[in-house]
Amino acid sequence: MKFTALPLLLLALPLHGQSPLRRTIPLGENWKFAKGNPSDAAEPGFDAAAWQTVRVPHDWAVAGPFNPEGSAETGKLPWQGEGWYRHTFRADASWAGKRVYALFDGVMAFPKVYLNGRLAGTWDYGYNSFFLDITSLLRPGADNVLAVYADTRRHDSRWYPGAGMYRKVQLIVTDPVHIGIWGTQITTPEIRPEQAAIQVRTTVHNAGDRSETVGVQQFVVSAGGDVLASDSVGCPIKPGESHLFEQQLRLMKPRLWSPDKPVLYTLKTVLRKNGVICDEYLSTFGIRTIEFTANDGMLLNGKRLQLKGVNLHHDFGALGAAFNYRAQERQLELLRGMGCNAVRTSHNAPAPELLDLCDRMGFLVLDELFDKYDGKADYLPGADFAEFAERQVRNFVQRDRNHPCIFLWSAGNEIGDVQGNVNGGFDKLLAVVQAFRKYDPSRAVTLVCDQRDNAALRHFDYYDVISYNYGRRYDLARRLAPQKAVIITESASTVSTRGFYELPLPAKKTDFTDAVQVSSYDLNAPSWAEVPEDDFRWQQEDRFVAGEFVWTGFDYLGEPTPYGDYAIQERGMTRKDLARSSYFGIFDLAGMPKDRYYLYKSVWKPEETTVHILPHWNWSGREGKPVPVFVYTNGDCAELFLNGKSLGKKCKKLDSDNNLERYRLMWHNVPYAPGSLRAVAYRKGQPIGEAAVKTAGAPASIRLTPDRDTLRADGEDLCFVTVEILDRDGNLCPLADNTIRFSVDGPAEIAAVDNGNPRSYASFQSDSVQAFFGKAMLVLRTKSGQRGKVTVTVSGEGVMGKVQVMVN
Repeated sequence: MKFTALPLLLLALPLHGQSPLRRTIPLGENWKFAKGNPSDAAEPGFDAAAWQTVRVPHDWAVAGPFNPEGSAETGKLPWQGEGWYRHTFRADASWAGKRVYALFDGVMAFPKVYLNGRLAGTWDYGYNSFFLDITSLLRPGADNVLAVYADTRRHDSRWYPGAGMYRKVQLIVTDPVHIGIWGTQITTPEIRPEQAAIQVRTTVHNAGDRSETVGVQQFVVSAGGDVLASDSVGCPIKPGESHLFEQQLRLMKPRLWSPDKPVLYTLKTVLRKNGVICDEYLSTFGIRTIEFTANDGMLLNGKRLQLKGVNLHHDFGALGAAFNYRAQERQLELLRGMGCNAVRTSHNAPAPELLDLCDRMGFLVLDELFDKYDGKADYLPGADFAEFAERQVRNFVQRDRNHPCIFLWSAGNEIGDVQGNVNGGFDKLLAVVQAFRKYDPSRAVTLVCDQRDNAALRHFDYYDVISYNYGRRYDLARRLAPQKAVIITESASTVSTRGFYELPLPAKKTDFTDAVQVSSYDLNAPSWAEVPEDDFRWQQEDRFVAGEFVWTGFDYLGEPTPYGDYAIQERGMTRKDLARSSYFGIFDLAGMPKDRYYLYKSVWKPEETTVHILPHWNWSGREGKPVPVFVYTNGDCAELFLNGKSLGKKCKKLDSDNNLERYRLMWHNVPYAPGSLRAVAYRKGQPIGEAAVKTAGAPASIRLTPDRDTLRADGEDLCFVTVEILDRDGNLCPLADNTIRFSVDGPAEIAAVDNGNPRSYASFQSDSVQAFFGKAMLVLRTKSGQRGKVTVTVSGEGVMGKVQVMVN
């Protein structure tokens, strides 16, 4: 069946915003929550008045308190337990005869969903999205009670997972004849400069009680709203059945998606039954080619693109695991500032908004579904693995497959029994990979490995791209399969604490002290890892390597290597001695850059001037004694001056066997004297920039720097305010530890405070915070529907500061 003159009809339909035919209703506000498992909590008449009122997304554990005796590996927070959420909503009378779905982006973990006291459905894997058809349980024209039970006791984790309804939930109301949830699949099998073929597969359900003649119209629309291509097909669909429509559209002179120019298009799908529009659906997509080569890494749109990536865990530090759009956007903005162009969703399905942001901002994504095939994926002993894998991959791929940012699927991370083919490991791998290829044959699939010698078993024959973590362990797999591309999926794992410097320098990378902090000279790494320069060199020498993903972009809650739970045996520590968050990040837990940020920026973003000196220059008591000084720069040389006197020029030694000498400049014996340390950087003999650090005096003031000065009055927008303790000359006091108190006046509230200290057991939800090496972070959240000026006043042991932002 063909339709004509349809582009004119499209102009009368909204291209953005709520469709009158398909309603999407966010259920964010006015939830009731209680920990535990009270009887009859799902019943409509249950009295939840005394429960806590929360906004979803919500992480029940991040409020703490920290348990000093708890596991450091999962952040010492009370995430294990049971909890209930209840929400009352009014179902419009017009919903009678409609289909209504509840779509959950993620519930940690093993959720049971009830509507009006009856079980609507269950799920298991806390990181994956799922939806339920709740039509038969709904009461149109009346109040309805949605109750969700979450149980994290059986969830296994190697880091802080969060707890509860930590991602958004929505109701979707459609006609009985409608496009399925995640019901469009868009691929671009042919891309040429003059035109691109857009292949569209649309799943349409007829949940009505009679056969309908159904037509599907597709429109490719530009960012400016112009219709660029269209097509129409149709056929009858019997009651209770579904049909997969396949169409191909031709787009002339396509604009390609890339990190530099992330061009996006919208596919508008219009559904008709018996000639009358009954549903419409918007899908965002981009046009690009991905090719993995044997000897030239990865090609994007026919050109080599080196992956300069980081691994991202899903938590937002002091905000916990509850997803927040602005918190995620800020992370990506910070990463882009140092030249990062890719993220790996380690090691779980991300929030869908992360992919929306990466599409828009131009980040490539290695989309990873699982850590391990066990309790970390909420796969329990005795369950049917093939059924589990099929169901999880189906939801994951159908949800994410239209995102142009995704260049590779990951079937899992460092799974020992799979790499060694123990307990049916290869059979499990085959089940997962086959499911990926079933639901998206257009993309490559990988398995992230860490066991070098097990490559001899040739597990890489089951997937497309060789991915290894650390230590150039890909060498054997590369030798056995030279036709396959290689990615370093975890690099470095260098550990450090922002602002902390310890002397003498470590003689080897695993020299850690009992300070329970790690020196920011960037020389320390666990035994199985390395410093950044090693990975830089390996990529230069091994041109077949497509790039790296640093472990990690940001510090995260849990896994505080080298001061995790195993340090009790290895270092004779007690649980109370241990940290509660990681040291791996290029940024600390509050999102403040460590020194390593400038090292990566100098290599990843050479077109932008970088000159950075470390350490600070407050070393009272070391007068005349040597203090090592490092400079990170995109220049090839730098000259160092102490109080105006040159300490000589040093240049990068590009042929050195010491990888550090290739990428950083080092003066190991600078005799400490208070004053000013200045570096002037050069490229090809010409100065390109300079930097200085000065000996700071006593704290005299507080500088507040908001990341934005205008916020949205939606109750979700955030403002991250960096707090710095300064002396009277405006120099950062790098050792200041003042306790800072906040007062907020206006339509915003304190969402969290932090200082980046991995050892701190202080609550994130407070009106005060102790400065950590001169800095701290305040996170403000707007109040829904309230507009006006927000004034933040801070004070701390004789110093004060003030800043204002607007909420519109």
